[in-house]
Amino acid sequence: MTTTITENSRTRHDTAPSDAVDRYPTRGETGPAVLTREDPVVHGSEQDGPLESDQLRSFEEKGYLTIDQLISGDELELFKNELKRLAEDPDVKKDHRTVVEAKSDEVRSVFDIHRTNEIFAKIANDPRVVERARQILGSDVYIHQSRINYKPSFTGKDFTWHSDFETWHAEDGMPGPRAVSISISLTDNYSFNGPLMIMPGSHKHYISAVGATPDDNHEQSLVMQGAGVPDKATLTEFADRFGIDVLEGPAGGAIMFDSNCMHASNGNVTPYSRSNVFIVYNSVENLTVEEPFAASKPRPEHLGSRDFTPAGS
Repeated sequence: MTTTITENSRTRHDTAPSDAVDRYPTRGETGPAVLTREDPVVHGSEQDGPLESDQLRSFEEKGYLTIDQLISGDELELFKNELKRLAEDPDVKKDHRTVVEAKSDEVRSVFDIHRTNEIFAKIANDPRVVERARQILGSDVYIHQSRINYKPSFTGKDFTWHSDFETWHAEDGMPGPRAVSISISLTDNYSFNGPLMIMPGSHKHYISAVGATPDDNHEQSLVMQGAGVPDKATLTEFADRFGIDVLEGPAGGAIMFDSNCMHASNGNVTPYSRSNVFIVYNSVENLTVEEPFAASKPRPEHLGSRDFTPAGS
């Protein structure tokens, strides 16, 4: 493995005027490094929610868990219809919270859907989801980010390997990886239509990337990631050590994964679209109240919310 840094801490990035300690430094001038994760993965216990002890142990070990069927029947059909409607709405496509594919001009992601869409707001605040997030994080949670991801047939582009926490830490000011994401499938996930891939166990190690964050980096990174992407040598070492799980499953299923999991998805050249609702829950004890750790200013509100109202309340 790449040399591990045992003393992670340093002062916050020079562009952020704060003396807060940065326990997960990244995007510096020195070479890439792997840091030891200092924070727990699971903060709650079996008594705190619907997940059983073996599920919590598996999440601790792998960094993710699957839910075979979270939504079904009329509820799933409602979500699918709304997914289609949003993709075809010209006003949605022109909205600043919508990202389109660079070449095909098809919708890639629609952000902030828990605040702009009543249908998806309900599932974002649904006890089936929120109680699991609370249990894993051991506290009330708020929604740091939400979006719909489209991976259209034939033209859906890839999401390269990355840790979400690295971005949220560097560009939003999230102190630690006490956050969990849920991806709710609205279409069937096959091995061949660009499903989520995770390196199980990678969440216990933090890759410190190289290179300064460009101004307004989000305008480019949401289409094609650049800053914060791990180097190929470290990714190869991670893949050799942890392996890669390809997460298939039917529409209506879901995947919950730790914010620091190394994950990616391939492009979709098949006739079968792959779309999902993606919601990020952050602990109310892990607020992004400071400036970013490696960027000149915070990302816009629809990418990193400053509304810390507990979800489900």
